[in-house]
Amino acid sequence: MAEPLPICYLNGAWLPLREARISPLDRGFLFADGVYEVIPVYDGRPFRFAAHFDRLTRSLDGIRMRDPHERADWHAIVAELLQRNDATNAALYLQVTRGAEYGRNHAPFPDVPPTIFAFCSPLPDPSAATLERGIAAVTAIDTRWSRCDIKSVALLANVLLRDDATPSGAQETILLRDGLMMEGSSSTVHAVIDGVLVTPPNSERILPGTTRSVVEELADRVDLPRVTRPVTEAELRNAAEVWVASSGRPILPVTQLDGRAVGDGKPGPAWRKIWQAFLVYRNECAKLPW
Repeated sequence: MAEPLPICYLNGAWLPLREARISPLDRGFLFADGVYEVIPVYDGRPFRFAAHFDRLTRSLDGIRMRDPHERADWHAIVAELLQRNDATNAALYLQVTRGAEYGRNHAPFPDVPPTIFAFCSPLPDPSAATLERGIAAVTAIDTRWSRCDIKSVALLANVLLRDDATPSGAQETILLRDGLMMEGSSSTVHAVIDGVLVTPPNSERILPGTTRSVVEELADRVDLPRVTRPVTEAELRNAAEVWVASSGRPILPVTQLDGRAVGDGKPGPAWRKIWQAFLVYRNECAKLPW
């Protein structure tokens, strides 16, 4: 993984990332009391800026925090962060926590200034080998908390679940709960079943993915039938194609699941159509104001 870009934003200041410091009493550090967003940047332009900040506001509402900035202020912070880092293709990470009080109290929530932090990392396109061969994934029982629709910084369960993929050399863990497919440890999951793109419905068990909505829009562009409905574990294991989608890896085909081939073990024709449509759409967006 490439090193992050050098300049970060922290509570109104611009400073070298290596010099950024927060209080050890910050509630994000003590309680994971905060939320975050990851925004892909292509050709110097944040991708789906409005959707990401709509979700940030929803996540803040979900943990009973007020959004600390108006949308125009967020726009200015993001624009300056990209400019200071000369960022072209990057992943922009932004985090808001409830801030630091002098002490450690579960409740009530303190009335203190929030901690706002943002930095960027290089975001390369998937390698040619990945696009040609796809990726491997494993499955695991979903052990996360009950409000996965909040993009919380409390990601220990996700990290441990993602690590389940490591021993076999896989790149993602697809989560199962009550016999149904949920999502990946850090992605939305889509399946092609009988020629139809199927995506589980959003709920408190699933994060409403911004790239998920892109996939759905692109399916309409290329006339790929789609439906939102629950996907059983059996359907997942017998799907013709399985994809994972996220801000950091956009849309990748899963060609092995728990050591078995998905379909014929190669990226499928539906994914190839969606990937080409994504590249076209990404280029279109790069020419638009954000």
